[in-house]
Amino acid sequence: MEHMHERHEGHTAREGHTGHEEHHHPGSAQPHEHHASAHGAGGPVSWGMAARATLHCLTGCAIGEVLGMIIGTALGWGNAGTMILAIVLAFFFGYALTLRGILAAGVDLRTAVRVALAADTLSIAVMELIDNGVIALWPGAMDAHLSDPLFWIVLAIALAAAFVITTPVNKWMIGRGKGHAVVHRYHH
Repeated sequence: MEHMHERHEGHTAREGHTGHEEHHHPGSAQPHEHHASAHGAGGPVSWGMAARATLHCLTGCAIGEVLGMIIGTALGWGNAGTMILAIVLAFFFGYALTLRGILAAGVDLRTAVRVALAADTLSIAVMELIDNGVIALWPGAMDAHLSDPLFWIVLAIALAAAFVITTPVNKWMIGRGKGHAVVHRYHH
């Protein structure tokens, strides 16, 4: 979750943290509240921070979407089955990217899963709604094959639209101490 380690007034993400022995330690489920609020949890949130959180979710969603479409196409599935698989995989990879960072910080699996669910569910859901809505409504996009430029052009437009619409949602959530603000509390 490097995206949450931006510079703050007077220090970088790692500077100025000596003497904070009560900071979150690997394996501990208790975050350091002062530190969390210093990084936007429950306070002003920059658009850059929201964009980085959105880009993180979008990466997992895009991996899942493309993989789901490749698998569904390879298996000869219809549009509905392929789209369902792509959505399931988008959630899976979205959560997996978040889990990877939280688990690397030494947080136990149960806590990491709860944090990932709390942090990413709304963001991924909005992205999937926008992304799949664009693809479903774009004339010919649902029937385009992976080798068809229309498929990739519409997918790029759909993902861009999902990013633009989801970024304000993430900004709002982080500003209220939810979404990726929850992830940041555990990632040190």
